[in-house]
Amino acid sequence: MGFYNYNLTIDKLLDYGASVYPDREIVYRDRRRYSFSLFSENVKSFAQSLIKIGVKPGDKVAVVDWDTDVYMTAYYSVPMIGAVLHTVNVRYPPELILKTVLHAEDSWVIIRDEFVPLLEKGKNLLSRFKGVITYNDDKEKIKTSFPTYDFWELQESGERLSQQEIKEDMQATVFYTSGTTGDPKGVWFTHRDLVLHSMSVALTTSKPPLRSSQEDNFMILVPMFHVHQWGFPYVTMLVGSNYVLPGRYDPAMEIELMKREHVTFSAMVPTILYMILSHPNAQKNQDLFKGWKVMIGGAALPSGLAHLARKMGINIAVGYGMSETAPVLTVGYYNSLVERLNEEERFLEQIKTGVPIPLAQIRVVDERGQDVPRDEKTVGEIVARAPWLTRSYYKDEERTNKLWKDSWLHTGDLAVVDKYGYIRIVDRDKDAIKSGGEFIPSLILEDIISTHPKVGEVAIVGVKDEKWGERPVAFIVPKGEVKEEEIVEFLMEKVEEGKLQKWWIPDKVVFLKEFPKTSTNKIDKKTLRTQV
Repeated sequence: MGFYNYNLTIDKLLDYGASVYPDREIVYRDRRRYSFSLFSENVKSFAQSLIKIGVKPGDKVAVVDWDTDVYMTAYYSVPMIGAVLHTVNVRYPPELILKTVLHAEDSWVIIRDEFVPLLEKGKNLLSRFKGVITYNDDKEKIKTSFPTYDFWELQESGERLSQQEIKEDMQATVFYTSGTTGDPKGVWFTHRDLVLHSMSVALTTSKPPLRSSQEDNFMILVPMFHVHQWGFPYVTMLVGSNYVLPGRYDPAMEIELMKREHVTFSAMVPTILYMILSHPNAQKNQDLFKGWKVMIGGAALPSGLAHLARKMGINIAVGYGMSETAPVLTVGYYNSLVERLNEEERFLEQIKTGVPIPLAQIRVVDERGQDVPRDEKTVGEIVARAPWLTRSYYKDEERTNKLWKDSWLHTGDLAVVDKYGYIRIVDRDKDAIKSGGEFIPSLILEDIISTHPKVGEVAIVGVKDEKWGERPVAFIVPKGEVKEEEIVEFLMEKVEEGKLQKWWIPDKVVFLKEFPKTSTNKIDKKTLRTQV
């Protein structure tokens, strides 16, 4: 027989969790719960049914859903048959959702009942679809004009066949990030990428100050469509923590789940933390938050919110990454130097951007590619290497070359480094606005506003917001007389047409006679930000 070449594939994580922690649980809201062993059986049964209905290795399978047990099943079952999981951003406007589905060349979709009308609306564009797998929480049948399968029937009818062999270098996932431009960029990852990333995150979160373990109950408040939910659907099988899925986000439900399921560990963007802590139910359940471990990422953590969390007994640490990096690169855990500091000094370090997680190489470099000094003053760009970074933007060679200039992944994030080696992001070399942890692509918004007959030039900039992190402001050089209300009404019409999301609409419109310009005759957005 000889040597066996062991492949790092996602099914190995599932098998480990079911074998070592068989009685740990996955809980979906107040509706369903499964032991790890039962969940593993369900995943494998559904995977076999996917093969039976014709899903082949390499097929792209879109998932359109909230954070549910169905989504969690797809995280494992789709990649483990060699197909590719496309986690669709349901917060995109309908037009952009369809655009990403077409660009990814999806041929199957797993979709929650409430999103089915979106498919019907774009049916004339989705001729390559081989089948639609629908589901409803009450297990009722959903009718569509596509060839349709019921998720629950497929999960129950799957045969228990022997596991088929897949390779670690096979593509496992793809998803889209708007980032700095109007056109979404596809990033993709292999099984090996995700296994190594999950192992590194599991090791990192076990360190102080978070100290996660199998005694913790996870409730991750990062959408499952967003960068692998930071890897935690896979991490939970490695560490043996119960996993609570909240469905569609609602602070009241999240607080209730925290109480009922004894949640002790979460990850989220600052806005979600703000919404939970400012909810009236939080005031009635303050003891609930004592000892809660929270990993923050996706946007800068306002210091006011960090100190409020600390005051309430929450143990907080900041992480950093991006869609292109699967995503975690750094976390504010204690290195050997910071561990010796007093409590106040340690706290200030753990709420910075942090230090690299295991196997990640992170540098902050100047324009010549030289490392900046550790003086917490000299600004440089964060560049990265790790064994789980995306190799390329999907079908986009030009932007891939820019991303991987000089064989380092260029994040476009500007930062400083302190004497302990902790990174702190000070600015973004990007025009996209991050509101509530989600990008508002400024170029799409500018393009839409520019179609108004009374708009000459337009620029969108992000300004700091206590609740959302950033919110958009529109600067317009008008053609003739125009009022702010007219612009807002125009954008509301575009929301109805499915061209943008309502939450993208700028909070303020500022009219100027002319724009400040850079030396290359571009609109100077840096100057505009100082005017708000």
